[in-house]
Amino acid sequence: MSHSVFTPITLPNGATLPNRLAKAAMEENMAATGHLPGDDIFQLYKTWCAGGTGLLITGNVMVDHRAMTGPGGIALEEKTPLAPFKKWAEVASQNGTKIWMQINHPGRQVYAAMGGQVLSPSDIALNMGKHSKLFSKPSPMTELEIEALIQRFVTTASRAVEAGFHGVEIHAAHGYLLSQFLSPLTNKRNDSWGGSLENRARLLFEIVKAIKQVIPENIAVAVKLNSADFQRGGFDEKDALAVVKELGHLKVDLVELSGGSYESPAMQGNTADGQPLNREAYFLEFAKEIAKQAPMPIMTTGGIVRLAIAQKVLDEGVDMVGIGRALAFSPNLPQRWKMSSDTIAVLPQVKWQDKTLAALATMAITKRQLQRIGKGKAPKLNSSPLFSLIYDQLRLKKLTKIYRNKYKNE
Repeated sequence: MSHSVFTPITLPNGATLPNRLAKAAMEENMAATGHLPGDDIFQLYKTWCAGGTGLLITGNVMVDHRAMTGPGGIALEEKTPLAPFKKWAEVASQNGTKIWMQINHPGRQVYAAMGGQVLSPSDIALNMGKHSKLFSKPSPMTELEIEALIQRFVTTASRAVEAGFHGVEIHAAHGYLLSQFLSPLTNKRNDSWGGSLENRARLLFEIVKAIKQVIPENIAVAVKLNSADFQRGGFDEKDALAVVKELGHLKVDLVELSGGSYESPAMQGNTADGQPLNREAYFLEFAKEIAKQAPMPIMTTGGIVRLAIAQKVLDEGVDMVGIGRALAFSPNLPQRWKMSSDTIAVLPQVKWQDKTLAALATMAITKRQLQRIGKGKAPKLNSSPLFSLIYDQLRLKKLTKIYRNKYKNE
């Protein structure tokens, strides 16, 4: 029997989410000084909290400030002051809303301009065509670096719990570090961390086990996983299903299925291998097959703007609906759906020929809306892609300079 999107759901650990709509993680790049959440982040999450989404998953919080996906990112480490994170959890959990922290390490997906560490299972550089020089070639991780990384994930997770977050989501999708270990295209190791799928998935499993050991049972542990890399020879649906089954044995509370990477931005509806995706709910075909055999609730995210499609996701046997960009343009979309079920969120489409620039412009327009909401303003539905991209590049350049200067002085 299918549920309504507004029906609560109880997770394997006994925690209940007020409805089946989740704000999927979007990178905000809105940190205050010192990679901390500040007033803009608080205002943004307060707005989402009032908008009726049952679960808010934060934009990715880094486990290591020396390896950031962007210069305005947030990091939570052993010595990071916790007060701003407590405030973040508090403002985001009014009206019974639940807040989970997405925790991440970018691996090789670090812009060269940032400096900092560029780690990966192997030394395979990103292939972005003529834009490849935007990223540095990574160094293969040593055994010691892998052990230290596991500890960093544990530290960030346990400090998130201390700050009042109701759960953590381990980011193992979109071509970031854990996804790089999972994919045979980026993991060419011949030790116990590479080769077979079991070995490639070992790092993710070790992190899940280590986090599970130190945090209370009522705190949710979720994983964001690619249903596929959408690159020939990469991590595919068979691999995803095998990983999901093993995560069930490890008592993971939810798996969010997405797809793609910087090289193949399927999470924006574009793939490098030409595989067709749904116009909305991009990964539903994969998610519904995996959901049939998954031992935990499955959530899928990607391009949903209509209540009818959100309901279709549940009707197909998937348990949770993740909504990303639509909540940047309509932060109160669930409330609006309750009042009028035919409300459609407006998502600007960037149809440029250069796929990399189109992906960057799409992200830039979305980030501009998050910044507006963070300042207490309404989103602007007709933002120019070109202006947004230039504005975002200039803003990032300025933030990168600050980051590099601070990083050099450490």
